[in-house]
Amino acid sequence: MAGIYIHIPFCRTRCIYCDFHSGTDMSVQERYITALCSELDLRIGELKDSPIHTLYIGGGTPSQLSPEALSRLFAHLSQYITWSECREITIECNPDDLSDSYIAHLRTLPINRISMGIQSFDDNDLRFLRRRHTAQAALDAIARCQAAGYNNISIDLIYGLPNQTLEAWSKNIDIALSAGIQHLSAYALIYEEGTALMRLKQQGLVQECNDELSLSMYSLLIDRLEEAGMHRYEISNFALPHHEAQHNSSYWNDTHYLGLGAAAHSYDGSTRRYNPCDTRTYIDNLEQAQCCYDEEVLTERDRYNDMLLTRLRTRQGIDEAKVATQFNPTYINYMYRMAQPHIASGNIEHADGFLRITRQGLFISDSIISDLFIVE
Repeated sequence: MAGIYIHIPFCRTRCIYCDFHSGTDMSVQERYITALCSELDLRIGELKDSPIHTLYIGGGTPSQLSPEALSRLFAHLSQYITWSECREITIECNPDDLSDSYIAHLRTLPINRISMGIQSFDDNDLRFLRRRHTAQAALDAIARCQAAGYNNISIDLIYGLPNQTLEAWSKNIDIALSAGIQHLSAYALIYEEGTALMRLKQQGLVQECNDELSLSMYSLLIDRLEEAGMHRYEISNFALPHHEAQHNSSYWNDTHYLGLGAAAHSYDGSTRRYNPCDTRTYIDNLEQAQCCYDEEVLTERDRYNDMLLTRLRTRQGIDEAKVATQFNPTYINYMYRMAQPHIASGNIEHADGFLRITRQGLFISDSIISDLFIVE
């Protein structure tokens, strides 16, 4: 079993907080699709004939692709993917791209899951974040997708915005739940280097949400969503039963995947490959039928640390029996030893053959995971 991720680096405008690789130059869109098809031809062998069970088209803003470009991409993917066996085919979309005609075109393709970057249902927040849509436009886009037959819709929200109150965040949650979605991803606002948001902070024009309020927002999110039947299966991800994101879950459970496009990453169990974060460099190389990734061969320590970082983010946690077959006993013994203080404090639960971070420990999960890392 394997997955494919495709990065689409085009956006109509740049959001204030975003540090993902993207740009607003649409003039190379056709060349980029041709490059993606070439890279797929050159690299599909890395999956070693594993059946492809998930496809995720992310960005950037994939819904900035023209219907013709999307159709050409899917026609080429059809050479390698048996759609009836591909369980989840996701495309990320901006609400204001999802016109009736665009959704109708999506329905002609094998896409069965829509991931919508909404970020907030408050128009003041949206203006601050430099999002293109309004709150009502987001709700209208969800309704149009549902009317067209999509019953696996995910949305993204951000909390911890400057001046955001707990009451305002609670209203965001109310609106999200009323929209009839199946999946929600929620992230605390991060001030990334090089973003417009970081520049505003450095100029003293915005102030970060304090930790206490941010934790209250996260705690409220967990309570409200789980009361509504959306269980937390990863630190930032919630879903109704049987609607967990299968492709994203592959990143947390050691499934192999091929990443295509500028800035895309790949993983085959022992090696990670990183495509260049430059769209024109990516296109120029593929037009010469040359892949241009950097490669990192993982040591056992690298794989151990990756396992901690990914699996401890999940509600299931670390399967001790499975991990014992993958790593030298020295690593496992170290993991248990370093976990003991956190077990004693109630931040890690050791039960039923699993190590997992508890509800209490979620608020300091980064610190807990770091404590279990093996460093030089």
